[in-house]
Amino acid sequence: MNFYDSERMMDLLKPHGYILDDNQDDADIIVLNTCHIREKAVDKTYSELGRIRDKIKLRQQKTGKKSIVIVAGCVAQAEGKEIIKRSPWVDIVVGPQSYQNLPELISKVDPINNNKHINIEFPIIPKFDHLDIDINERSSSAFLTIQEGCDKFCTFCVVPYTRGAEYSRPLTSILEEAKKLVDAGVKEITLLGQNVNAWSATGKEKKNWGLGRLIQELAKIKELQFIRYTTSHPLDMDIELIEAHRDVSKLMPYLHLPVQSGSDKILKMMNRKHSIIEYIKVIEKVRDYNPQIAISGDFIIGFPGETDKDHQATLDLIREINYSQAYSFKYSSRPGTPAVVFFDHVDENIKRKRLQEVQDLLRLQQMQFNKKSINSTLKVLVLKKGKKINQYLGRTPFNQSIYFNSNYNNLIGSTIDITVTDAFQNSLAGIINSDKNI
Repeated sequence: MNFYDSERMMDLLKPHGYILDDNQDDADIIVLNTCHIREKAVDKTYSELGRIRDKIKLRQQKTGKKSIVIVAGCVAQAEGKEIIKRSPWVDIVVGPQSYQNLPELISKVDPINNNKHINIEFPIIPKFDHLDIDINERSSSAFLTIQEGCDKFCTFCVVPYTRGAEYSRPLTSILEEAKKLVDAGVKEITLLGQNVNAWSATGKEKKNWGLGRLIQELAKIKELQFIRYTTSHPLDMDIELIEAHRDVSKLMPYLHLPVQSGSDKILKMMNRKHSIIEYIKVIEKVRDYNPQIAISGDFIIGFPGETDKDHQATLDLIREINYSQAYSFKYSSRPGTPAVVFFDHVDENIKRKRLQEVQDLLRLQQMQFNKKSINSTLKVLVLKKGKKINQYLGRTPFNQSIYFNSNYNNLIGSTIDITVTDAFQNSLAGIINSDKNI
């Protein structure tokens, strides 16, 4: 979602004469778009601000101009004035629900008087109403936010406090942006939301639509070839969405469905509102409708109160589901969340050992899944050139990165049949199946 927000910020600033510059030393504006989901990400924010301070000092000495420094995103929302206090060279702090006001905030910056601007409000009028702007440049794959915020209030999570309550973007707004993206050359759209499958809105004939119905409508856009979505919650996997994985050919056979723990006791402490049995039943249902689907997940290791028995339950669940890939992290206390005051916090050394066991098992499953692709032919969207001469990088329907070689110079954005020749931990290698499909 931060990638999406960053792109929209660029779209907002381009009409005001700004262009993207990869060199911070020359930049008139530096925007640091941040995440607050884990403590490590917050630490990185302040470390990066220290590096930015040194760069803007050098620029000011050489040119007499001070770069405008902006902190956006969820750290901005959560920390607010603390950012200005700890990093006084920051000019603007803007939350994820208010970045549509960036042009106005920038116009108010006065480098002589060194005035500061903080906007971390949750506006009554949703930001998407202010984002009806031209989309001029995109790669062949793009993100599209359709839902923000969360009403689940998991005890470990800051999202309800930094992104607000669940909000579903109107259908017409989504379809208009999707068509703009396709007109800009996008072939693949990934629908985004903190709980993306909680999206609902009034559709055609005044009927209520869910994510499954939205995907069916997006699939009607002829030039759009691939549809994905993330991140889902087990409680919001309805039958219409599950059926879409069987019936909509443009919807990729990949589902990211976080569970966080394999222990019902820990799930209850996390306020996840579902049991392990319920989670397993959702996965079984999805696999009944689409046996080829790849399943990924999220795991939080060492949540307060987690015992060896709870940890073993997580390992057992991983073995039962057999993931194609998954993300796993040590529990990180987030200020303002209920879990901060829980007793029985797990020792860091124990967390580290348990995380290693979980990741070893997940890596084994990912390698096994990747090896199953060898000798198969997959439809691949070419995303960019690789690091080696004549090398390209694409993505398979199962969300795997795949490398291949070609002497053609204009393959980016193409859809090509690739026969997989080798499998690695995090990627595949292959050859073009036939020159006929280029």
